[in-house]
Amino acid sequence: MSFQKIPQLGIEYALIHFDDRGRERTDDPEGGVFSRALLEKARSEKPSHVFLFSHGWKGDIPSAIDQYNRWIGAMWRLEADRQALGPDFRPLFIGLHWPSQPWGEETISAQSFGTAGAAIAGVLLEKAVEHFGGGSDVRAPLEVIVQAFEQNPAARILPDDVIAAYSELARAVGFSAGDGTSGAPDEDGAPLDPQAAVRAERLASVGESFGTSGSIRSGILSGLRQVSFWLMKHRARTVGEQGMHTFVNDLQRACDANIHLMGHSFGCIVVSSILGGPGGNGVLTRPVNSAVLVQGAMSLWSYAEDIPESDKPGYFRQILAKRTVSGPILTTQSVNDKAIGIAFPAAVGLIGEVDFAAKLPKFGGIGAWGIQGTPNVEPKDMLDERGEYHFEPGRIYNLNGSRFIADHSAIDGPQVAHMLWQAVGAARGQRV
Repeated sequence: MSFQKIPQLGIEYALIHFDDRGRERTDDPEGGVFSRALLEKARSEKPSHVFLFSHGWKGDIPSAIDQYNRWIGAMWRLEADRQALGPDFRPLFIGLHWPSQPWGEETISAQSFGTAGAAIAGVLLEKAVEHFGGGSDVRAPLEVIVQAFEQNPAARILPDDVIAAYSELARAVGFSAGDGTSGAPDEDGAPLDPQAAVRAERLASVGESFGTSGSIRSGILSGLRQVSFWLMKHRARTVGEQGMHTFVNDLQRACDANIHLMGHSFGCIVVSSILGGPGGNGVLTRPVNSAVLVQGAMSLWSYAEDIPESDKPGYFRQILAKRTVSGPILTTQSVNDKAIGIAFPAAVGLIGEVDFAAKLPKFGGIGAWGIQGTPNVEPKDMLDERGEYHFEPGRIYNLNGSRFIADHSAIDGPQVAHMLWQAVGAARGQRV
């Protein structure tokens, strides 16, 4: 990719691009991979701090750029927080783009069926085939599913041939969920059950979905949502554990800057996978200085030492055991985030709602419940841009941001930006 400048601010950040197999794209304007230019910049300019961001669901590069413009811009506008880091503060901002648009109805409305059903079904099929990786082994079962959808979009009882087609699709894409709550992000959750997905999506339809609005996610296509959520988690883990874990290691060898990671939504899996490395057991050159997981679309048990009804710890437990983050780990929650509170458990656990009065759910996201199952956690309320958190290095903080985070993607306010600066200050032994 290339360097981007934020309008009106003139602040520059790098945009690095990885594919769905965790490999950096060879699209540097000067040829090869852009990370070479970033590593050389780090060696020559010796930044004091590197900020690495990962978006969650975003369909294209312009959407990712818009998000990074708003995130980094919100941070930069807090001049007092920047000045508190002293005259030697020299930041390098890096945004990651990865293919992360989950299945939905972004381009096709269910209402289109009935006037041009066959034509719309053809478009729907081609987009689904592309989304799930292409090839005849993907196309064949999708043809059965889409044809059934064209005939009866809102069917609540799936025909046997559709259920069989879902099984074929799962084999084709390598669907691996079904390990309950203790597996890797693409292993935890319920086994594929398209009939249960119909019920869960119908019950959760009042909630906000991940970037979608409309109704074709219900009925026969509900199972595609479950498969797609798995695919997004699989991609996030792959990108983080492979290419980005290697890149952060190279970056640490190129300079001695403090490194701070922030992920949003599925991007929290990317950040956690960077820290955990391949198989959750990788090693970085040295600990990073802070990690912030904003409205995380990942299991609340991911970092757990103990998980109810399981004899295994959370997949990312080694991050804490190895002290891979020397400063604080922050998470945010908001009752206004219906994507995490309703759509996430519907797609991952095949349940239609989460009872927030319950102690802790089996299937719930960090963006609703925070990190659970480990004693080193402290709940706090998110403060305004003048607040003082007193974060301590090495601790986890679950921050209730309901006052300031109005929905899943409303994270570009000064309060979230100030929280990030406070993590930076705590990581270096001072408070911003």
